[in-house]
Amino acid sequence: MHLLGLFKRKAEEERLLDIVDKYNDDMQTYRAKVVEMMRVTVWCLQSDFSIRPSMLVVVKVLEGSVDVRSNLDYSFTTAVVPRAITVAGHQEDDIGAAATLFPSALSGLR
Repeated sequence: MHLLGLFKRKAEEERLLDIVDKYNDDMQTYRAKVVEMMRVTVWCLQSDFSIRPSMLVVVKVLEGSVDVRSNLDYSFTTAVVPRAITVAGHQEDDIGAAATLFPSALSGLR
């Protein structure tokens, strides 16, 4: 969670280059591409599946014919949804449990 917080702060400050490995020559040579790949990753991880790019769009971004969406949400935490569970014959609320997400809910309809 700490790294996600750092990533979000650097993205909001438009300083993603600060978290690129300064001692790796390849990372420094291709730092603009590295930052672009970070932004593609964030785009693919959007909470709202309707904002996420299709694989075709991701390929076009990698080819350079499409730009990454600019207004991305860098918050990667999901609100905890209370759900009822049955324990020993009676029902309780399970606030800390993670809800099961089906693939259709994760990627949405295309």
